[in-house]
Amino acid sequence: MDRSIVETNFEKVKGWNSCIPLGDDMLMIDNLTGVPFPTEARRMNFILMCLCTRGSVSFTLDENPLKLTAHHLFVVSERHVLDKYEATPDFEGLCLMVSLPFYNEIIRSVSDISALFLFAHNHPIFNLSEHDEHIFSDYYQLMKQKIVNTESHFRRDLVRTLMLAMFYDLGDVIYRFKQVKKVRVTRGDIIFTQFIKLVEDNCKRERRVSWYAQQIGITPKYLSEMVKQVSCKTPNEWIDNYVTLELRVILKNTTRNIKEIAKEMNFPNQSFLGKYFKEHVGMSPSRYRKS
Repeated sequence: MDRSIVETNFEKVKGWNSCIPLGDDMLMIDNLTGVPFPTEARRMNFILMCLCTRGSVSFTLDENPLKLTAHHLFVVSERHVLDKYEATPDFEGLCLMVSLPFYNEIIRSVSDISALFLFAHNHPIFNLSEHDEHIFSDYYQLMKQKIVNTESHFRRDLVRTLMLAMFYDLGDVIYRFKQVKKVRVTRGDIIFTQFIKLVEDNCKRERRVSWYAQQIGITPKYLSEMVKQVSCKTPNEWIDNYVTLELRVILKNTTRNIKEIAKEMNFPNQSFLGKYFKEHVGMSPSRYRKS
C-alpha cells in the first residue's frame, strides 16, 4: 500500500519544548534530543537548514537516501519530501526553519542569493570547514539572542538582516566549493538560472510563461519541465512569487495609491490587482499596507 505524504506543519513544530519561534517567520531548534521525528513522508512548506554538530541522521530526500554527519550543513527548500528518518542517539545540531514569506522578504533585493537553493538542489548536504562552521554557529547564536529579546522594537528586522548576512556567507562557501570541485552545471540549471534572472528583471510587465520561454529560445512546455525539475515549482508559481514580492515592497515603502501601482505593475485595473494580491497574500493591498 502506498504511503501518504503529509504536509509539514509550522504550527505543530512551534509547540515543541525546544523550539524558539519568531512569530510565524522562523523557528530555531538547538536541542534535538527527544525531538519527535515524523514517522511518515513529509512535504516541506518551509525552508530547512541544519548543521550537524554531533552524531548523524539518515533520511531520504525525494526518495534519494542521504546521511547528515558532523560538520555538514543540510539545506532544503519547500516542496521537497523528507522521509525515513533514523538518527543516532547522540545526534545534535542547529536547525533553522524559515517560512517562505519571511525568506522572500530577506532575498528581495539580492538577486543572486537564490543561487544557494539552486546549488542545494544538487548538493543538499555539503561540508563546512571549521572556520565556516564557527561562522554559521555565531550567526545562529546571535539570531537566537535577538529572538528571545522580546523587548527589542526592531527584533524582527534585526533577525532578517542577520539572516541575509548569513546567506551571503553561505553563498561565499558555495562559490569556493564550485571553484575547487568544478561542479557540473546541468542544462536544467542553466535554463532555471536564465528564467529567474528574466523574471527578476521583467516581472513588473510580463507574467506570461510563453514570453519567458521565447526569450530563452525554448518552448513553454520545455521551460515548464526544466523549471519544475530543478525547483519543484512551476514557472507560473515563480512569476507569481516575484510579482507579489514586488507588490509587497511597493505597498510597504511608497505612498503610491493602488491605481498608480496597478499601472506600474501592468495590471488592467486596480480591482484586478486587488483580487490577484488577495489570492496570493491572503489580504487586500490596503489591509497589507496598514498591517
